[in-house]
Amino acid sequence: MRFLHTSDWHLGRSFHRVSLLDAQAVFVDHLVATALTHEVDAVLVAGDVYDRAVPPLAAVELFDRALHRLADARVPTVMISGNHDSARRLGVGARLIDHAGIHLRTDPARCATPVVLTDAHGDIALYGLPYLEPALVREEFKAPKGGHEAVLTAALDRVRADLATRPEGTRSVVLAHAFVAGGAASDSERDITVGGVSAVPTGVFHGVDYAALGHLHGSQTLTERVRYSGSPLAYSFSEADHRKTMWLVDLGPGGEIDARRVDCPVPRPLARLRGTLAGLLDDPRLTRHEDAWIEATLTDAVRPAEPMARLAARFPHVLSLVLDPDRDDETEDVSYARRLEGRSDQEIAEDFVGHVRGAGPDERERAVLRGAFDHVRVDTAVREVTA
Repeated sequence: MRFLHTSDWHLGRSFHRVSLLDAQAVFVDHLVATALTHEVDAVLVAGDVYDRAVPPLAAVELFDRALHRLADARVPTVMISGNHDSARRLGVGARLIDHAGIHLRTDPARCATPVVLTDAHGDIALYGLPYLEPALVREEFKAPKGGHEAVLTAALDRVRADLATRPEGTRSVVLAHAFVAGGAASDSERDITVGGVSAVPTGVFHGVDYAALGHLHGSQTLTERVRYSGSPLAYSFSEADHRKTMWLVDLGPGGEIDARRVDCPVPRPLARLRGTLAGLLDDPRLTRHEDAWIEATLTDAVRPAEPMARLAARFPHVLSLVLDPDRDDETEDVSYARRLEGRSDQEIAEDFVGHVRGAGPDERERAVLRGAFDHVRVDTAVREVTA
């Protein structure tokens, strides 16, 4: 059986204030064409369909068109909600549109109720695990106090229990939206850390023939059977080196995996340039980037006049300007943005405590800060779910 694995569409998201809706529509065209050309038996969408809980109307209309086209093409589709989605909104009418071959899995309580497809070698059970916010689903799964590993393990225990009741030789596919250990993050994923721990081990998926993951935006192979498709478009300059693809996965009669990448359309390449303003404007080697979306980091010791306008004369699609002057006293003069680069909210808060007090927080204070961030994040998730 052949699957097309994709995730993290983030419909409605922009790129540095540039709308990506047209590019997302082109991707949907490509998705449907790929499904038909390669005669896939199902499309798997591993969460973050939308970019936010209450998406703009144009994004909802594009999603609606995508579902209609897949249903009209008679391509079964299994789709889960991600941490950016409102599970309730995305799941409206889920049981009704099941009849059209579009299977939305947004209710954690239904994670062990698979979509069952059949090929010449028997049944394939596809289990959709929506994003599991530990504080919201721990009671449902009777999971011990803990983070993502505890609830995801409990959900997969239910999956394995259901699988054990099915005919011998039934193959299994799980869709999940999580940060799995070994995956490489980018700047555009929302933090899902709980209690200071975000990643779950690949071992939680033991016994599953294929795990179609979403959340991380780079296409990645964690094991032969555990893969991220990545997002179809770049959503931050940290993804400039990504090759945006979907996985075309053939699942053999004995659970064998043959997976290959299918490239997604690129609306415009990305480039991260660094140097003095004069150097960027004069360097002939940068000609190939003149039609790209540009993040320019200027190293001039003194901020030049009208840098954005002057860059735009050569690079008309420059979107981001970062000032990182080369100076002798790096400690005093490094920019605030540079100091925060790559740091978590917890680390920033701890640095602030050290700055104002002269000494960083002790273990008890770190726990208080961690609890505060967890509370804010969970409270935000609850408000999105109940909005």
